[in-house]
Amino acid sequence: MATDNLIAVLWDMDGTLVDTAELHFHAWVRICKEYGREFTREDFTATFGKRNPEIIDYLFDGKIKGPDADKLGYQKEEYYRGESRKTGIELLPGVLNLLKSLNESGAKQAIGSSAPKGNLELILELTGIGKYMQAMVAMEDTQRGKPDPQVFLLGAEKLKIQPRRSVVVEDAIAGVQAAKAGGMKCVAVTFVGHHSAEKLKEAGADRVVKTLEDMSAGDFYKLAEG
Repeated sequence: MATDNLIAVLWDMDGTLVDTAELHFHAWVRICKEYGREFTREDFTATFGKRNPEIIDYLFDGKIKGPDADKLGYQKEEYYRGESRKTGIELLPGVLNLLKSLNESGAKQAIGSSAPKGNLELILELTGIGKYMQAMVAMEDTQRGKPDPQVFLLGAEKLKIQPRRSVVVEDAIAGVQAAKAGGMKCVAVTFVGHHSAEKLKEAGADRVVKTLEDMSAGDFYKLAEG
């Protein structure tokens, strides 16, 4: 049963907690080359924030399915994880202080991402922020990708917090749309620069900030209660 006097903060991973976009881009370039296809910046923009099944379907016009798609996606993520371990991962500005203050305030926090579980576990390991998260929803837990709200609704359910008391942190248009479709508030971050503040507002973001240095735990409570 959901609790009325608490709030949930549901974090997208890439572009909000960390910026691993270039690592993903180069992993896709590498795997697509092996499959005889170029991977462009336009492809990356068109697929950013989506689950691997949808990305592979887009890139190969639905011609790679089932176990073959699983194999392709797994190898791409192996390339990504290998490079992540080599280069290390840093949290984006304001993230650590906000995670700490939200935790101290009693807010429940979870990750809701289109990324595979192995990627999320790696990020938590490399950054040391797992202690602030009470739940995780990954690609394997969902059947529908953003802008469908499934990933965030599952996160709120795991935290036992009502969607209307939940605030999503996102950087992608599809993610903002997913939050709003789930009846949640949404803070959008422009620091990584995948989408403009104007586009994120048009998608329904309740607040748009350059970095999370501009947000406090109190701001999240005001959004959830407003």
